[in-house]
Amino acid sequence: MSTDPNESTSSAPEHAEGEDAALRARILEDVAALRTSFDAGTTRSIRARLNQLAALQKGLRAERGRLTKALAQDLGKSRLESAITELGVVSEEISYVSKHLRSWLRPEKFSMGLLLAPASGELHREPLGTTLIIGPWNYPVNLTLAPVVAAIAGGNTVLLKPSEVAPATSSAIAYLVATHLDPGWVRVVEGGVEETTLLLEQRFDLIFYTGNATVGRIVARAAAEHLTPTVLELGGKSPVFVDDGADLAVAARRIVWGKFTNAGQTCIAPDYLMATPRTIERLVPQLRKAVRAMYGTRPERARDYGRMVNRKHFDRVRALIDDDRAIIGGTGTADRRNRYLPPTILTGVDWDDPVMDEEIFGPVLPILAVSGADEAIARIREREKPLTAYVFTSHRTIEERFATQTSSGSLAIGLTLAHIGTPSLPFGGVGESGMGAYHGRAGLETFTHAKPVARKPLTPDTLKLVYPPYKGAKKALLGRLFR
Repeated sequence: MSTDPNESTSSAPEHAEGEDAALRARILEDVAALRTSFDAGTTRSIRARLNQLAALQKGLRAERGRLTKALAQDLGKSRLESAITELGVVSEEISYVSKHLRSWLRPEKFSMGLLLAPASGELHREPLGTTLIIGPWNYPVNLTLAPVVAAIAGGNTVLLKPSEVAPATSSAIAYLVATHLDPGWVRVVEGGVEETTLLLEQRFDLIFYTGNATVGRIVARAAAEHLTPTVLELGGKSPVFVDDGADLAVAARRIVWGKFTNAGQTCIAPDYLMATPRTIERLVPQLRKAVRAMYGTRPERARDYGRMVNRKHFDRVRALIDDDRAIIGGTGTADRRNRYLPPTILTGVDWDDPVMDEEIFGPVLPILAVSGADEAIARIREREKPLTAYVFTSHRTIEERFATQTSSGSLAIGLTLAHIGTPSLPFGGVGESGMGAYHGRAGLETFTHAKPVARKPLTPDTLKLVYPPYKGAKKALLGRLFR
């Protein structure tokens, strides 16, 4: 279908109709092939799952150069940043899951109680079937392939849709899957809205979507047509509270790293910072120092500082910057052609300013003054539940208050960002920030059904006690037991 306005469109409707039919046919074929493979038992054995995970691990190593180049092209990521935040996280996830998979899949035994004795109960984890995974553009390797690890571990087949907003990485992922994985396990559909719309019309056994809440609602509505369970990994305005007395030098370095990695395009990046006026006054010099230490005085020249994914997102984030309040960065050195926005910190921000209306998803950190932990907790509670929340404090009581009095997908105390890379911790949202979780065992549980299996021998038939009619000694005994 032509996208060039200068190209002739005299035959466009007929051509478009033909392309739509071909796309629909290909999607139907992929779904049918994956379902046939699942129904044939291809993905059932633990050995087969481990083999596919090993193939994915091998593919990551073999295609490291291709993926790294694509990430640099789409997001300006350096080779080392890609290794740390993208490929390394997925590789660690594969290793961790592969190590524990057999023990996780071992049936769990449960007592059936004295009334049913002799009897036994077990919990078996069975695959869901054919799943759809829709990946995001901000961490297009990590957040697209990590759910695939969980799906394979659970014994499912996967139709994978990488984000078209990161086209080079989408192409690299498609190549990796086609080259290294069994098409009976995983297939890729590339494309944009049209492809996603057609995919959502199909029946899947689970849909896993990572992205924004607006599209998340569209996915949920489409899934409801088939009563398909969904996992929605969304986002929100993740707050940071810096308490009086915290080590401000360390806090500043961790906040700056968490905020400006990937040019702020991280679903769990600190979105806004709260502190008392006294702490803000002491923290700001430390933030300046941390930005200079990590990105130099000319961040546009820093190899380790990324770029906005496209000019649309550049324009959106740039519009949120009030240069009069920028103590670091601002729009003065912004470069639309190269999609560069500098690390920017704003002070004197009010709660009703435009920068506080939406998730920033870019390299802008507003600082807001609060009277202390009480007000910070109240401000968090009055907003939608964020994907994560951050606290820097030296007081255990403050930690416990944020843990018990606020709700978020996760809570990180004394660090930012790094907890998402830990395969032993579940990761997911709550409320507006999403539903469901994955990583490690949580991922396996998400992509499987916990099926209770109850067993009771036919002899002796001890259930005779509960068969009607209820009279005489039986009635009296049952009356006492179930009083």
